[in-house]
Amino acid sequence: MKILVLNSGSSSQKACLYEIGDALPEIPPLPLWEGRIEWNGDTAAITVRNSKGMVRKKKLKSLPCELVLKDLLTTLWSGETRSIASAADIDTVGHRVVHGGPRFHDPILISNDVHSALAGLSQFAPMHIQSELQGMKTVADLLGDVPQVAVFDTGFHRQMPRVAQTYPGPYEWFEQGIRRYGFHGINHQYCSTRAAQLIAKDLRSLKIVSCHLGNGCSVTGIRAGRSVDTTMGFTPLAGIMMGTRSGSVDPGILIFLMRQHGFDADQIDDMLNKKSGLLGISGLSGDMRDVLAGMDAGNERAKLAFDLYTHGLRTAIGGIAAVLEGLDVLVFTAGVGENSPEVRAATCKGLDFLGVVIDLNRNKELMLDADISSPDSRVKVLVIRAAEDWAIAGECWKLCRCPAAVA
Repeated sequence: MKILVLNSGSSSQKACLYEIGDALPEIPPLPLWEGRIEWNGDTAAITVRNSKGMVRKKKLKSLPCELVLKDLLTTLWSGETRSIASAADIDTVGHRVVHGGPRFHDPILISNDVHSALAGLSQFAPMHIQSELQGMKTVADLLGDVPQVAVFDTGFHRQMPRVAQTYPGPYEWFEQGIRRYGFHGINHQYCSTRAAQLIAKDLRSLKIVSCHLGNGCSVTGIRAGRSVDTTMGFTPLAGIMMGTRSGSVDPGILIFLMRQHGFDADQIDDMLNKKSGLLGISGLSGDMRDVLAGMDAGNERAKLAFDLYTHGLRTAIGGIAAVLEGLDVLVFTAGVGENSPEVRAATCKGLDFLGVVIDLNRNKELMLDADISSPDSRVKVLVIRAAEDWAIAGECWKLCRCPAAVA
């Protein structure tokens, strides 16, 4: 079964093509083809790579997003990065949907009714969901009635205890769907399963804290394979400090800005989502690599941004470990988690009271799906490659090939 996966963001679009046979591999295979679009204003930078190492790069300007996506997808069956004979070779298409709201949890085939219902959820994450809906429409235009599957980033957190879902505002909030949903669930769930494989333990016996550290960041506590608490909430803005997002702040600050400085909702949204976090504090960038370079150059604000980031991360890990009543495995994943030994070292240095001790030499090595804990560490510390796209492909395979396997 050839499965195309679309992973839409507010300013980027990833796509991968996987082939899965009669059994679902435990270890993610390399995709047959992968592509990426990065939007910067009205310019789209497209990068495509196939399994033979052929790479195509292109920039398009002043074109609608759907035409840029069509240009990307047609490289699957045409041009130097061609990986299949025709569009008809694609058996199903999976979409990462960032927010399922109170209604959608498990992966689901996208019908007209489901598509309409998803459009009604755009209020929860307007930038993401509109992009995801456009991707579904573009696929239908290109591939006709190929089965399309929605896989929800909030789904893994659906069984969190009520106490972890509820905000301490009026109870009517919860009844109106204003609750903590959590995000990055697709990757957190994958990482928990992969962690159990790597240390050869039964997932049901483990207490895991998973740190997804990319441009968006979240920390999730997983007990017996289920999410029990997480740092993101009603939106992906909550929780720990991120690349350009503030994470959680005192809501009184927002009231103050509205009353004293005349800020409106759009200005506050832009400030918290695009001008805060590493970028807002360092004044340099939302990219951890740039912040680290600034630190090396003696930039004090870059050092403050790094310290705030790792301080907040340690605070979250400690809090989640308390909810779990212990800790067996600490996972670092996604762009920063996988590629910044500095962040891992600074974070773990403050967690020795939990039994977390890393091997500093192993931590400096570029290794994925690896154990970087010291032999005397009571907690396994793992670096696991994020595999959202593969996890989505696996859910599509289970839903379309083996419906009974979908719990």
